[in-house]
Amino acid sequence: MKKFALIGAAGYIAPRHMKAIRDTGNELAVAMDVNDSVGIIDSHFPDAQFFTEFELFDAYVNAERRAGRGLDYVSITTPNFLHFAHMQWTLRAGADAICEKPLVLQPEQIDELKGIEADTGRKIHTILQLRLHPAILALRDRVAKMPESEKVDVDLTYITSRGNWYLKSWKGLAEKSGGIATNIGVHFYDMLHFVYGGLQENIVHLNTPTRAAGYLEYERARVRWFLSLEVNDVPAEERAKDKRTFRAVVANGENIEFSDGFTELHTKIYEDILSGGGFGVEVNRVAIETVSTIRNASISTIGDLSHPLVRTQG
Repeated sequence: MKKFALIGAAGYIAPRHMKAIRDTGNELAVAMDVNDSVGIIDSHFPDAQFFTEFELFDAYVNAERRAGRGLDYVSITTPNFLHFAHMQWTLRAGADAICEKPLVLQPEQIDELKGIEADTGRKIHTILQLRLHPAILALRDRVAKMPESEKVDVDLTYITSRGNWYLKSWKGLAEKSGGIATNIGVHFYDMLHFVYGGLQENIVHLNTPTRAAGYLEYERARVRWFLSLEVNDVPAEERAKDKRTFRAVVANGENIEFSDGFTELHTKIYEDILSGGGFGVEVNRVAIETVSTIRNASISTIGDLSHPLVRTQG
């Protein structure tokens, strides 16, 4: 049984980590969050210690380590801009880190983390769960069997509507979340790189707090992408069913369905890490560089390379 801590216990994604720790037969010894709305812990680890002040959490972890009860892993589900600092703290506290995406906001931070790994002898693991999704693995296998000169034409659309609270939270602040492409899109860019190879071109056609779109060319694909937080971008037939989210990946006219199978992917990631696998720091580089470029790019003219929804709005 491995001993875990969880930083960010009140976050949206934290319960999936609690479940993964429990389902893999391990112990959540202590959790921390500045918000005390963490009653969900009782459903998983009712005996876990909990702190709302990082200084007290740090003191507890250090005392336990001195007593020979140190942590094996720290799971990090805090706001994006805190990931870098919390991973540094974890490694220096003598534990391995399991960090939610985006791993960091700036590409240069990847090299800094690798240096800290080398200094401490500890490891960072990342939650790139789409790399374990059966539909994505099957798609990757199909692409690998294509002629090397062939490229797939892909349209990626992801609309996940959010209320007024979103832009008033840290998620609406680009300096804290990285903006919409980072906050809701980074796992898709990692998936595209994983399936279609190295990134060759990155063009941005739209970038606002609630919408972003552009064109990405990979070794094996040409991708038009569109992300939105606006409910009115959800297709009318879906809105008529009271749906506020729409996700579609269409490759050469074929819809790649991977909506199902998400609920257990965090557990699969934990199983992979605990068995000696996992996805390390370097694996994240292309996706982090992709969203960094999108964040800072000049807006290009809308044209044939633009996603159809951008052309419709234009």
